[in-house]
Amino acid sequence: MKFRPLPSSLALAGVLALTAGCGLIPGAGSDRRTVEIWLMEGSVSDDFLKRFVKEYEKDHPAVDLKVTFQPWTGIGKKVNAALDGQSPPDVIEVGNTQVAQYAESDALMDLTLESVRDLGGEDWLPGLKEPGTINGSQYGIPWYAANRVVIYNKDLFAAADIKEPPTTRDEWLEISEKLNTGKDQGIYLAGQDWYTLAGFIWDEGGDLAVERGGIWEGTLHTDEAMRGMEFYQELQSHGRGPKNADEQKPPQAEVFAKGDIAQMIAAPSHTAAIEKANPALKGKLGYFSIPGKTAEQPGAVFTGGSDLIIPEKADARAAAVEVVKALASERWQTDLARTMNYVPNKEALAGVIQGQESTAAMAAGAAAEGSRATPTSPKWADVEVDNPIKPYMTAVLTGGDSSRAARQASDKITSILSPG
Repeated sequence: MKFRPLPSSLALAGVLALTAGCGLIPGAGSDRRTVEIWLMEGSVSDDFLKRFVKEYEKDHPAVDLKVTFQPWTGIGKKVNAALDGQSPPDVIEVGNTQVAQYAESDALMDLTLESVRDLGGEDWLPGLKEPGTINGSQYGIPWYAANRVVIYNKDLFAAADIKEPPTTRDEWLEISEKLNTGKDQGIYLAGQDWYTLAGFIWDEGGDLAVERGGIWEGTLHTDEAMRGMEFYQELQSHGRGPKNADEQKPPQAEVFAKGDIAQMIAAPSHTAAIEKANPALKGKLGYFSIPGKTAEQPGAVFTGGSDLIIPEKADARAAAVEVVKALASERWQTDLARTMNYVPNKEALAGVIQGQESTAAMAAGAAAEGSRATPTSPKWADVEVDNPIKPYMTAVLTGGDSSRAARQASDKITSILSPG
């Protein structure tokens, strides 16, 4: 297989056609296969993909790989249409929280055997494994993780004589209060950053929703979940983040780039936007895992990332399984983590990113007890459309009745996940 020349940056905006056709290749013998792969824009670099394809095809001379990049916008409808069709791609990258909605239609291949026999699935990060597990069967194979850490301004820490990042929640509150002085904000935390809230709730032993006897129920009104919200409220008070907006309104990286905010909670990928907006901050940013209740381990975090799925009606299922096994293997997990600054799919591989402060902070958070993704209900995506968690958070932060607001949010989640 040979690469067709493409403009370097356009590969992530359109299609990287690595070969033509699908299934059997005419005139090439009945044993030759093409594996069609859909990856998401920006997931991997051109160089990583070229290395993988070249080495994989060298080791598997009867297989050609055809990789197409897909935009995230509208991907749900596109994947569902492909799964409903007669000739879907053989391998599809999907967000880890999307697996449940695709598996609901019985259109995905059950990869439980492969995950146990070949891939060491018992060691996968829970935040990647659990969303891909539906009713005890593994449909999504964890590929990589990314999650929130605390990004901090080293100059402001030094000015406040803070020499080390905090390792517990109590320490975090103390330094945030100390940093919140004059024109400087101790932390910028938007009032509706519900992904961050989820981690605090999990740290307290609560959840956003739970399934009981096949019925999903919202659980923001439980004591554990409300304790998580109380901590959020206290932390948020050490800055001037808006109480009625999420982290995108305005984009918090742009706010942080002004240089008068000591901390923000975000994925390290926000660094590029911060430094672009304010080049003077280059080299002045530090990273630490979100602190936990004790110093023994970091706090729980929402673990985002991607899984790999194989449609039940894929033309080259057997060959697709081998491709997925390769992408999820230690060899390519190591390459991907180092190339893209991702967290590998297993805690045991965290050592491959030693020395990368931001990625190491992510990996520690992803491996913390309680870290996970959103509830695995196939209807969770519907909750996020008109998210009742956001107005609940605003109500609490603006002095409303927290118990009443929490119960209303729980009831709304229940009605969406288990209508009728």
